[in-house]
Amino acid sequence: MVNNNTIQQYVRKNILQLAPYASARHEFEGEADIFLDANENPFDTGLNRYPDPLQHELKQQLSKVKNVPVENIFLGNGSDEAIDLLIRIFCEPRIDHIITLPPTYGMYQVSAGIADVEVKTVSLTPDFQPNVEAILEGSNAHSKILFLCSPNNPSGNDIEPALIHQLLQQFQGIVVIDEAYIDFSKHASFSQQLAQYPNLVVLQTFSKAWGIAAVRLGMAYASQEIIALFNKVKAPYNLNILTQRMAMEVLAKYEQVEQWVKEILEERAKLETQLTVLPFVQAVFASSANFLLVKVDDPDHLYRHLVEQKIIVRNRSKVPLCAGCLRITVGTAEENNRLMATLKAYH
Repeated sequence: MVNNNTIQQYVRKNILQLAPYASARHEFEGEADIFLDANENPFDTGLNRYPDPLQHELKQQLSKVKNVPVENIFLGNGSDEAIDLLIRIFCEPRIDHIITLPPTYGMYQVSAGIADVEVKTVSLTPDFQPNVEAILEGSNAHSKILFLCSPNNPSGNDIEPALIHQLLQQFQGIVVIDEAYIDFSKHASFSQQLAQYPNLVVLQTFSKAWGIAAVRLGMAYASQEIIALFNKVKAPYNLNILTQRMAMEVLAKYEQVEQWVKEILEERAKLETQLTVLPFVQAVFASSANFLLVKVDDPDHLYRHLVEQKIIVRNRSKVPLCAGCLRITVGTAEENNRLMATLKAYH
């Protein structure tokens, strides 16, 4: 098993040797009456000062809600920033590679491509579970990161926790569990397993259950060693103050988020029941996310029909293991009723 003492062996040598940029707000973090250190405009606009580069206040609030210590939290411009940084921290271009398990979230491959890092794929099984034996057999010393998405996108299912534990114990590299949809799942977050697995990184986001996709805020939970690497490589002020303020407002209204999740789960169950009886629907896959993967007779034609009715779903029929499938996000009760009325009238 990977331990804290071996994490550094997976890090690119230039990152280990990197002297990070020290901003004015890094050098002085206390209280003062006059700030003349950062070349800011001195006139108070409410936004004239640089934001806290390490988002201390927001992390304190998030720590209480998520039960993760502040020192184990990284905040970024969406989960995509954390994905990009992980690849840049651990993968030597044209030498190392990441492993992904299609069908899965596409940004792992895009971020690797931008960094000139190879992507090796091991397809999920037909029931959308990782093939642990094939993953381990296909990995080597240059397999630096394994990306798991649970609940998975686009299939919507949870990855079996026992399989994730097996990979965390046996994969000799960094294991990233993308939990963007964890708030809709019955399974517990792996963020509570950080002490057990030093090679674990858990990604979450404010874009789904929390309802603020527009502000672009993602979280990574990991060992202090990995969080220190994130903070070493990230841009000095990667989260603007407006994003930080909005997130703190939402965290203070956690009861509202819980109510949204409750309603989405109720609507998901209704949609699953209603879609199953439609004559052109071949299968509705079990979901632990806020969407359903639906296999239909003619996905391209149905997709175009819905577009004509100004209803937009996602055509996933060209994605591995998703032939014939549309991905349908769970909307409000009114939106879902309109969707079903349109589908029932479809010929």
